[in-house]
Amino acid sequence: MQPGDNLSVAQFHDWYNNEHGPTRLRLPFIKNGFRFRTTDMMSGSPSASRPVCPEWLAIYDVTDMAEMKREPYLRLRREGVKSQREKETMAKITIDRRLYDFVESREKDGYVPLDALTGAEMELEGKQRVLVAIIQTLHPGKEEEFNRWYREEHLPLLSKVPGWLRTRRFVSSAIEPTANREYLSLHEYVSLDGPSGPEFKSMNATPWREQVMADLVKDRSRRVYEHYYTFGAAPRDLTSLSSETHTGVTVPFTSPDGFTKTLPTPSSSPSSSPPPPPSLPSSWSPVPAIESYITTPDGVTLPYRLEGSTNPHAPLILLSNSILTHYEIWDDFISTFFSSSPENCQYRILRYLTRGRLQNCGEQPITLDVLADDIVTILDTLRVPKAAALIGVSLGGVTVLNTALKYPERTGTFIACDTNAKSPDGNREVWAQRIAMAESEGAVAADTGEAIIGSQLAEVTVRRWFVQEEGNDHVSQLERDRRMRRVSEMVRRNSLEGFKKGSEALFQYDLREEMGSYRGQKGAFLVGDRDGVLPKTMKEMVGMMGNGVIGKEGEGPAAEFLVVEAAGHLPMVERPERFEELVSRFLRER
Repeated sequence: MQPGDNLSVAQFHDWYNNEHGPTRLRLPFIKNGFRFRTTDMMSGSPSASRPVCPEWLAIYDVTDMAEMKREPYLRLRREGVKSQREKETMAKITIDRRLYDFVESREKDGYVPLDALTGAEMELEGKQRVLVAIIQTLHPGKEEEFNRWYREEHLPLLSKVPGWLRTRRFVSSAIEPTANREYLSLHEYVSLDGPSGPEFKSMNATPWREQVMADLVKDRSRRVYEHYYTFGAAPRDLTSLSSETHTGVTVPFTSPDGFTKTLPTPSSSPSSSPPPPPSLPSSWSPVPAIESYITTPDGVTLPYRLEGSTNPHAPLILLSNSILTHYEIWDDFISTFFSSSPENCQYRILRYLTRGRLQNCGEQPITLDVLADDIVTILDTLRVPKAAALIGVSLGGVTVLNTALKYPERTGTFIACDTNAKSPDGNREVWAQRIAMAESEGAVAADTGEAIIGSQLAEVTVRRWFVQEEGNDHVSQLERDRRMRRVSEMVRRNSLEGFKKGSEALFQYDLREEMGSYRGQKGAFLVGDRDGVLPKTMKEMVGMMGNGVIGKEGEGPAAEFLVVEAAGHLPMVERPERFEELVSRFLRER
């Protein structure tokens, strides 16, 4: 494809990486997707330094080409599903779309597919991966001889070229017959040196190849590309949303279903676009942001917000909420975090709605292991091999602790806030009483009619969570009341069905044995000093931890103890500046 001069670079990449590609990767029969950019530049042509058109190539692997003619795929191209931005953007792009059926593949021993590379491997190798695409049409009746040459001579010689990784062969798809069948060969190399060295030139000078080119091949084209981007089943490209990294501008985007938004940095949007009102703090940020959703293997939707550094391999901090709350509880912490130190701007931050916030929680019982698996699913979908830090509070606190215990290879560090290593005695009965209170009110959402928590349990819960003493020097009474009202509204709007299922994770659990055998990186337990008995019990949790990474025995427990003064159950809400100070210091000192 070739974007026109009237399409900004930023909008082109934002549309493709954050809208068009992810919507296709969400279909179960599209297993992966990649973008490549041409390296074969014109020289001495009228267009001077512009690449040969088309400059861009996108490739998707499809398990069954028949799916391309069925409703799940076709609906993406229909009115009401296809966004206005997609229509306007595609009208400015010259697109040559082709479908091919698989013929055969050969790869070197130890070959790692591009979409399976880890972050470090992607940084070292992925952007150097080269794709040579050759399209050939044949004279009538020559296909059998052409395929024999490819299998008996060309592929064996090709596999000896330095840097060669894999060759896949395709033919024009039967679902869209063409007048002239094309054979497509995709050759992958580790660098540009492979497809231009002496072995490569010798391979292309054999008598049999010369005979094939002279007598069998009617037409042939060859393009060389470098890997540019690997799609996932959810948008994650913050680079295209920053004016510092792309020319032109892109504008805020909301998908037709309202589930996906891209929010550029203010300077990358047109000056005529006013900032969102202060009453919507989670929809505006001095750093670029994406709001969308991830679908778990059992079909549960987990909405998320990703923001921060535009480096696609920037370290990721994942935030996990307490039960009954929205990811907006982290708003003040995040704005403080990014503004307090230039060093913090190296991070991306991902926060999400925990299973149980919404009505659709899946059919399986919700446990801490299920919630830990949700975190891993998020990391996988966003192509993050290892989170720099997992930070959670209450239910989110024990969730990130359990994730660090269960998946230490996916966890750089953890900060578990205001939580327990073991469910308190009688916890099932306590949560049953809270469920009964919400059910007795019978509150429903005004827009959907869905049963929600309502005001009674919300008021009781928030009063328990917040410090009630007046005269707190750290925050005015007016500000404290504002924060309480905001959290109370989050609790009130939580799905009742989601709450009933989500609270099951807290009924009965015990992580003490796993904590004793922990072999991950050093973490932290953080607590508000007015949060009931938790300051005492969380200090004891430090001693329950093992010695961390093997080889560091003798250094003591693999956890620190951090305290936010004059704060209750949600210290990131009550004292976001102090919470940020402790978190940033802990991350710096690791």
